[in-house]
Amino acid sequence: MTEPSSAAHRPTLEAVADRAGVSRATVSRVVNGGAGVRSSLAEKVLRAVDELGYVPNQAARSLVTRRHDAVAVVIAEPETRVFTDPFFAQQLRGISKELTAHDSQLVLLLVEGRGDYARVGRYLAGGHVDGALVFSVHLDDELPDIVRRSALPTVFGGRPDGGAPHTPYVDCDNRGGAREAVRHLRSLGRERIAHIAGPLDQTSAMDRLDGYRDVLPDAEPELIARGDFTPAGGERAMRELLDRCPDVDGVFAANDLTAAGALRVLGEAGRRVPEDVAVVGFDDMEPVAEQTSPPLTTVRQDIEEMGRLMARLLLRGLERGGALAGDPLDTAPSSVITPTALVRRASA
Repeated sequence: MTEPSSAAHRPTLEAVADRAGVSRATVSRVVNGGAGVRSSLAEKVLRAVDELGYVPNQAARSLVTRRHDAVAVVIAEPETRVFTDPFFAQQLRGISKELTAHDSQLVLLLVEGRGDYARVGRYLAGGHVDGALVFSVHLDDELPDIVRRSALPTVFGGRPDGGAPHTPYVDCDNRGGAREAVRHLRSLGRERIAHIAGPLDQTSAMDRLDGYRDVLPDAEPELIARGDFTPAGGERAMRELLDRCPDVDGVFAANDLTAAGALRVLGEAGRRVPEDVAVVGFDDMEPVAEQTSPPLTTVRQDIEEMGRLMARLLLRGLERGGALAGDPLDTAPSSVITPTALVRRASA
């Protein structure tokens, strides 16, 4: 004999109404967060919900609230980068914690190549999520325009470059942190300080390069090498610097992964760190910074907290009912710039 499905035993809205001694409409308003129900009746409904183990039907609830309790997290990077760079893991952890605390789901969308923009655009415009968190955006990226066309409330991770001037974002003080890193190297008596930049189609890399130039406005172009925020990019750039400027005695790397690659090349070249070359990174990702040889002096940004702040800004905007993408109104949440701090270890 076939067992009846578990759905047949699920308590219904009517069963909750019967248990609480109220109308079905009253139960619906309470479970969907509606107003206009006396606290004494709401308590009866919630008690009945708890006693019966009633679980609201999400599809039906969405029709009432017009909310899906889901947020798209869009990362403009390929899968191989996202799942190997601890920066993304920390930021996603912060986002996930905040969304979970508000009973909202995270939907991850990655942009591998040009063909993915249409797919992401269709999904964002398709009414599947309440808003979007977008980060790792590159210059001339289509994502800001796609987000604007979707009309979804949106918060960016990192300062967007002019493509979405009124969209709130969360970023750290990249330029100020870079200045502190370079000043620290100068305080150690270093005179030939190089910079391994990140990809200059991202505002964080540009801001860190600007911070380096703030302190060393007359630095020779040969002292600046371009990396890509990866260990391999740091290795390539450090080899270029040693070829061009063999007397380099300090390096400010645009992130910790870049610095880790630079340290490997310096070791292979027989350069002692910090005796011959002092190295400072940026991020303070503990799985990287504490395991390099020697442990890395770096500029700390609270990556996980920045993820939480992104989600918090978005949820606050959803609660207010205002659009965040391209909305210059006063009801839109303000952007947040978080402080940085130099963390001294053995490399500088």
